[in-house]
Amino acid sequence: MAGLNTEQSEAVRYIDGPLLVLAGAGSGKTRVITHKIAYLVRDCGFRPHHLAAVTFTNKAAREMKQRVSKLMGGGESRGLRVCTFHTLGLSILRREASRVGLRAGFSIFDDRDSVQLVQDVLKRGGHHVETADLRRIRHRMSLWKNATISPEGAIADAQDADDAVAARAYSEYDRALRAYNAVDFDDLILLPLTLMRGEPEVLADWQGKIRHLLVDEYQDTNGCQYELVQSLVAGRQALTVVGDDDQSIYAWRGAQPENLARLRQDFPRLKVIKLEQNYRSTTRILRSANALIAHNPHVFEKKLWGRVGHGDPIRVVLCKDGDHEAERVSGELLHHKFQSGSAFGDYAILYRGNHQSKPFEKALRLHNIPYQISGGSSFFAHSEVKDVMAYMRLLANPGDDAAFLRIVNVPRREIGTATLEKLSRYAEGRGIHLLAASAELGLESTLGPPALERLRRFAHWVDRLAAGPASEDPVTLVRGLLHELDYDSWLLDSSPSFKAAERRQQNVQELIAWLARLVAESTDRNLADLVAHMSLMDIMERQNEARAADEVHLMTLHAAKGLEFAHVFLVGVEEEILPHYGAMANDDVEEERRLAYVGITRARKTLTLTLARRRRRGGEWVECEPSRFLGELVAEDLEWHGRGDGLDTAKSRERGHAHLAALRGMLSDQSGR
Repeated sequence: MAGLNTEQSEAVRYIDGPLLVLAGAGSGKTRVITHKIAYLVRDCGFRPHHLAAVTFTNKAAREMKQRVSKLMGGGESRGLRVCTFHTLGLSILRREASRVGLRAGFSIFDDRDSVQLVQDVLKRGGHHVETADLRRIRHRMSLWKNATISPEGAIADAQDADDAVAARAYSEYDRALRAYNAVDFDDLILLPLTLMRGEPEVLADWQGKIRHLLVDEYQDTNGCQYELVQSLVAGRQALTVVGDDDQSIYAWRGAQPENLARLRQDFPRLKVIKLEQNYRSTTRILRSANALIAHNPHVFEKKLWGRVGHGDPIRVVLCKDGDHEAERVSGELLHHKFQSGSAFGDYAILYRGNHQSKPFEKALRLHNIPYQISGGSSFFAHSEVKDVMAYMRLLANPGDDAAFLRIVNVPRREIGTATLEKLSRYAEGRGIHLLAASAELGLESTLGPPALERLRRFAHWVDRLAAGPASEDPVTLVRGLLHELDYDSWLLDSSPSFKAAERRQQNVQELIAWLARLVAESTDRNLADLVAHMSLMDIMERQNEARAADEVHLMTLHAAKGLEFAHVFLVGVEEEILPHYGAMANDDVEEERRLAYVGITRARKTLTLTLARRRRRGGEWVECEPSRFLGELVAEDLEWHGRGDGLDTAKSRERGHAHLAALRGMLSDQSGR
């Protein structure tokens, strides 16, 4: 096939059984998947709607779909399913909702919603838990779900008192989710799998819909995702998976790189094709990447090679301290840009943890270097912003059950899970939404007087606000609503500190100011228009579209996976940072090594590694030790700077002269305009 190397072409054409494409970094795996989809449709007689290609991020799915459309033409690819695992699970649940005890229009809880629900469940059980512990318990629940362990199984397997508390909370958490007619992200995989295990006709139906399944980044699958794939392709075994065990860096969220090895056990006819030619990086970068990852054990051996060219040495820069490291990186970046004529967007600064970004942000601002930080939280993800938006959604659309469930107890109204369960069943039986059901006389046969009074008081209050004058300014309406709720006091009471409450109050004021600007920009803005506009903005931020601005990229190594940059600075290459101290304490550095490997293989042309002699920790200076990973690279490909041995003095002087010349040239250009 045109444009494909021998191994890529073989992977595209192989349809005689299950296939594992072991694809090294930069080896063209997306090209293989997209060309295989086209081959299955054009040459093998598959209808597009009988194919599904699954990956892990919306960005990757969109890119894959665009490339398939470009390759085949929009009409020829119509009906093709290219999506994330969670989107596939959602499409199954939407079709089969009643079979798993859900009503149409069920809500999806994000991480913040889930943590809040865990807190509510624990409080009802008499447990008051710190925020960090709440997140740990929620994470534990997620791991249980990803491993297909039920609440009953978690309770039975509890090893100590903390385990028992988390397991019982897991049971109540799941019960509360169903009362809210809601699911969390893990349920989007677990519930379809559970359904298919229990109802063979549903499984057969979906096996008929998906007649060839292609899965990207297979090393990142957890146990639940693996079993869902296995169920969907059982019998026909029409499966193509693409993965790289050397890039498995998500064990903390349940990913199991051993799933690649399991394929051989579960699919005895599995064929393995290796993609080892790298189209991205220089030979020096690839040579050190191979040397590093060779220290990890492997089920499948592979070695990257390329024809891009030998390339520059990998620079290793030893700095005095953390601030000097940030200053040095900024200066080196600026110098290289002047010398090479590169754009700021060609550079990336990669680090192990988000906490490392602050000194680099400060230094970049000092040098007027534009930058963007990837992986930050969306403004719309803040719980207080979501609260206000939910109130607006409910006022604009009384049938929005998800909004109702979000704010029925914000602030607290003592409307518990049992009450909402009964209300949900009543509403389902009547075929009406929750707000309407709250006001019906028939609800008296279901709820006792206290619970009924609390629900009706809330429903009447919402109705009164919604029935206000049509001409009322939406911003005035929202301000009045928050005043009646005494929402500022609620934020003070529910926040872990006064400073946290202040930040949340500022977010609410920022939202109101933004609403006011929207209203001012148009003469016909009503509440429904604002809600629609806000929802669209929320979706766009959640999709985390890449910005086209010419800015240096700052991001964690985890966030950098799947990306590439012409010039990479990998910072903090020290023991207890990379590898992380937690991994060292557990004598488990293999994933940390894979993380370093991912960072190294993001670089196309140049790679600079930095470390510090000392750093401040807890207000004290601590001496730092170079990362063991530096000793695992190819020594002759490294060029050290800052060791004080005098070897880099001439080169530093040369860079300084070149930098000054570039600055003079820039100033001369500006004065001549």
